[in-house]
Amino acid sequence: MSNIYKALQERILVLDGAMGTMLQQYKFTEADFRGERFKNYPTSLQGNNDLLSITQPQAIKEVHAKYFEAGADIVETNTFSGTTIAMADYQMEDLVYELNFQSAKIAREVADEFTAKEPHKPRFVAGSIGPTNKTASMSPDVNDPGFRAVTFNDLRIAYKQQVQALLDGGVDLLLVETVFDTLNAKAALFAIEEVKEDRKINVPIMLSGTITDASGRTLSGQTAEAFLISVSHIPLLSVGFNCALGANLLQPHLEAIANKTDFAISAHPNAGLPNAFGEYDETPEEMGEQIEEYLKKNLINIIGGCCGTTPEHIRVIANIAQKYKPRKVLELID
Repeated sequence: MSNIYKALQERILVLDGAMGTMLQQYKFTEADFRGERFKNYPTSLQGNNDLLSITQPQAIKEVHAKYFEAGADIVETNTFSGTTIAMADYQMEDLVYELNFQSAKIAREVADEFTAKEPHKPRFVAGSIGPTNKTASMSPDVNDPGFRAVTFNDLRIAYKQQVQALLDGGVDLLLVETVFDTLNAKAALFAIEEVKEDRKINVPIMLSGTITDASGRTLSGQTAEAFLISVSHIPLLSVGFNCALGANLLQPHLEAIANKTDFAISAHPNAGLPNAFGEYDETPEEMGEQIEEYLKKNLINIIGGCCGTTPEHIRVIANIAQKYKPRKVLELID
């Protein structure tokens, strides 16, 4: 695991792009999502991308390989919704351990293949831990502002189960991402610290928030700087932002935290903003041009792509990243 600390000192690391965007290209049907095993499952399963690690593992493997080929140092596991809380939508809470374990195992296999081919460029697997579809800070009911659909403890238990399975499957680090509610993230971080203590291990943690709109705040109302301050008690590998915004709109928020922390800084923006059809039009070249501004200003250590990004986007970003030195990090302690 110390390899990633070493790699971060040497170069800007490249994270992969969107898993969902790539899976959409396969045009999987309900039957494809079900496979043989879930043929008679009582609920609709189309759209449950995490399930594809079990029913279409070859596709997941191909996506990881394409991102590594494009120049990614780190791929994320196909586990964005891999908690009992999110899987309740599909009545698949019982499958959570298996979904995370298999997703991690697939990514690990592909990473090891690429590391063996290019030992000078070790490849890493980040266990993707999404925000769940519930928020601990706000009420979903406009008529009952005190109501909460989920508690801190519910989240802690769900995240702990996910973290254990990801580690058992062989991830190198954990990525708590797309954080719209810092209380949810704190539950994930608390769960990770519990697992570290239980297993007497140290595992690098990346944390990535989401600035949801032009106000420059997360959904639960924090500015970029407030978000940073509220999570800085945890020994993180990196802190940063992803999703919601394109690269140019994300830049001011990276600037707001870059000189206020000794953690590495990460960014994986969308390929611009979605069009009227919910699709992303920004070309790899357009996105690369905007990301180069981050590098000129020495803002980041880890760069990748979120919604709408493809291996072509990552290839362009990786080529640009090679030309720049990483932002200096004072406290990268293994």
